[in-house]
Amino acid sequence: MILDSLPTPTLPDEACPRRARMQIDLMLLAIEALDLSGSEAILLTAHELGLQVIIPNRVSLWRLRSTNPLRRNSQRRPLSLTEGKALVVVGCYLARRLTVLIRQLLLAYQQLSDQQLSMEHHFRLNDYLERFRAHFRSRMNPRRAAVAAYNSDEKLNELALTLLTQLLFCTGTYGTQRFWSGLFDGEVA
Repeated sequence: MILDSLPTPTLPDEACPRRARMQIDLMLLAIEALDLSGSEAILLTAHELGLQVIIPNRVSLWRLRSTNPLRRNSQRRPLSLTEGKALVVVGCYLARRLTVLIRQLLLAYQQLSDQQLSMEHHFRLNDYLERFRAHFRSRMNPRRAAVAAYNSDEKLNELALTLLTQLLFCTGTYGTQRFWSGLFDGEVA
């Protein structure tokens, strides 16, 4: 029933397009960088929300996230709209739990930028960026052109901060619906 709050876009094959699969996985990657118990939190939240039919265990979660074509062990299987909705709902729910931390990190980034200081001057922000870079590099396939574009710490930091802003967007009123709809901009027939 929680998934019914998200609209079902009209797509030719009833599966999430490539860009949507990438964005969903990157959002969850940012959550894992914020929360030390990231994948466990994702599974626990899926059970709390009654989505254990779609995400019953760690292996099924890995399979769903491996539909991201940028991953090292990418699977060619499609990500159904229902599976995509479940991952988005779980991700946005976790983002709401982390709202205070997300706001603090974005505020710290703004203050450091205003003072022209490096990210190392804020322990928590630097910790998030380091974990995000480590997760990204260990899980994404460096031979993919889209991954190779993030070949420096600076570019990965920009991606991590962009994802942090998107997570904050997800915490707002109708954030889940807006994030879900944004995944299909230009994709819907």
